[in-house]
Amino acid sequence: MRTNQLAGRHRTHGASAVASRVRLLDALRASQRPLDARELAAECGLHVSTVRFHLDVLSEAGLVRSHSESPPRTRGRPRLLYGPASVGDTGTPKQTGYQVLATILATYWAETPAERTQRAEQAGWAVAREQGFTPCPSPSLTAEESVTQVSGLFAELGFEPELAREGQDLQIRLHACPFRAVAQERPEVVCSMHLGLLRGALAELGAPATTSSLRPFVEPHLCVAHITPAIESASDAQSPQTPSAANQS
Repeated sequence: MRTNQLAGRHRTHGASAVASRVRLLDALRASQRPLDARELAAECGLHVSTVRFHLDVLSEAGLVRSHSESPPRTRGRPRLLYGPASVGDTGTPKQTGYQVLATILATYWAETPAERTQRAEQAGWAVAREQGFTPCPSPSLTAEESVTQVSGLFAELGFEPELAREGQDLQIRLHACPFRAVAQERPEVVCSMHLGLLRGALAELGAPATTSSLRPFVEPHLCVAHITPAIESASDAQSPQTPSAANQS
């Protein structure tokens, strides 16, 4: 992977790795309109200066978009309003042309749900191979370091990931899906592709043996990827050649 791509991936992940910034993103996603820094401060219980700092970081990482209020409500300098940058967070029920096309392709990609699941996961592995990951020389990456790298990839793609851990279970909590509208109709395609991307990226990094699964839509705007250390090799346990449901190991 080129150095500038890797640096951008780390910057995007770092922006979404702070709990306060995740709260700000959640507030922006839940809002029916753009919000200014003072409104976000009141909503999240943060000082307005802290909010502005976090918004600058999120904007630089491409996770938040801003624009000046037009026309301004009051005299003087117009307010700067913020909204989420991810396509999946707009809340707009009307599908775009691309979403309609994606839905059609997902529906008719294969005849049966099992075939669609298998082909989608294989496609995810193929996408992972194209990301330019280079296995780390000895000593190899730990499972946590590998998951951090993969989280950066999902951040780059617009999923607004948050890393979490429960015992041995590593989690990538995906707060935004750029393909949410299609995923809700065809999870066996979209979610299986993302599972393949997760597993393929871990394999490309030479990560320690793990089992991985993806639980889609545990909340309306939240999917959770689980990565747990395993005894068997990742290549044996997570082969994309065998159909597997997106919400199973």
